[in-house]
Parts: sequence; C-alpha cells; structure tokens
Amino acid sequence: MMDLLLDPTVWASLLTLTALEIVLGIDNLLFISILSNRLPVEQQASARRSGLALAVITRLMLLASIAWLAGVAKPLFSVHEFEVSLRDLVLLGGGLFLLAKGTTEIHATVEGVEEEMREAKAASYLSVIVQIAILDIVFSLDSVITAVGMAQHLPVMATAIVIAIGIMMFAAEPLSRFINAHISVKMLALSFLILVGVALLADGLHFHIPRGYLYFAIAFSVGVEVLNLLAKQRRERKRAAGIHG
Repeated sequence: MMDLLLDPTVWASLLTLTALEIVLGIDNLLFISILSNRLPVEQQASARRSGLALAVITRLMLLASIAWLAGVAKPLFSVHEFEVSLRDLVLLGGGLFLLAKGTTEIHATVEGVEEEMREAKAASYLSVIVQIAILDIVFSLDSVITAVGMAQHLPVMATAIVIAIGIMMFAAEPLSRFINAHISVKMLALSFLILVGVALLADGLHFHIPRGYLYFAIAFSVGVEVLNLLAKQRRERKRAAGIHG
C-alpha cells in the first residue's frame, strides 16, 4: 500500500482518472438535477443526494466485479448475424429512456406545464429515485469500463470514483439552481441528454461515436450560451441604468 502512495505514476493516474470521471459524470448529474426538479422543493435536495449516493454505490459494485464486467460484452444471442450482448441491451435501453425523457421534459418546458406536472406527481419521490438508479447503471458502465482501462490498481479506481462523486455532490445544488433560473440553459441541458441518448443507442448498435466529438459539441454550445447570458446581463444593466437615469 505504501508503494502505491509513493509512486508518482499512481498519483498522476488518480488525478487523470478523477478528472475523467467528473467529465463522464456530467450527463448523469444533469439528468439527476432535471429529474429531481419534478419533486416538491423540500424533496429535491434529498433526491439529488440519494441519486449521487446510488451512483457511487453502483460504480463501486461494478468495480468490485471486474470479472463479471469483462463478460458483459460477450454475445448473448444473434439477430441476422448481429451479435447482441448484455452491454448492448443496457446501452440501448438507457439510450431510449434518455430520448423519451429528454423529449418529454422539453415538451413540458416549451408548453409551460411544468408546475402542473410537479403538482400531479408530488408523491413520486420513489419513482424519481428508481429512474435515477436505472440511469446510474447505464452511465456507470462506461465510467467503470473507462476506469478499468486507464488504471491498473483497484484502490486507485475506487478512490477516483469516490472523489468524483463527492465533487459532483457539491456541484449538484448550484447546478440545479442555475438550470432552474435560466430556461435557455435548461433547454440546452435537455438537448445534451438527448445527444447522449443518441450516442448510447449508437454504441448499443455497435456504431461508436467518439466521445471527443460529443464533448466538443457540448463545450461549444456551453460557450455560446455563456456569451448569450453575458449579453443578456449587459442589456439588463443598461436598461436598469436607463430607468434610474
């Protein structure tokens, strides 16, 4: 154990893997933030914490069963020479779920029926947690497989996952408030979820879309939205100055 602590390559691996786990967990965090907003205000923070706690438990359980994880890509059956594995089924199911959920949320936002939906589902805390748990499994597969591919030591992988989820727990509340305060940011976040859903479907169909392309598209869109928000704030300051003047 002491050898691990004194090995600089282990620390470099831990920092790199932690950063990567945070990046890979952004879509999960966005989903948890948006889904928890369907609950009464007093339950939202609890749902976000529960969702992220489930995420770390799911990742650690998958990490502890590396031998089983290696077998999730083995074919279960074939359809016209197209081999289907457990991983494919999980990715296809998760992708379809994200597409359906993202589309539903965008419709509710555009039509302005969010409050009605929240009131109609005020007692759906358990269903929200179940949905978060299902998506945690989907997002955890790629996250843990990436961790296994990048690091050689199980303690390093587990530590990176715990640190990343811990950081996301601190970010969950401000991120959720920010999304709720800016409708355009919420629409952008929902669009990201649909984009991730398409990527999961493609992976399930053995058509891999390099994640670098997705992250570049997301980063570019975020950059444009930041400029929009800055321009909006500047216009509001000028309007306020004109009124007071």
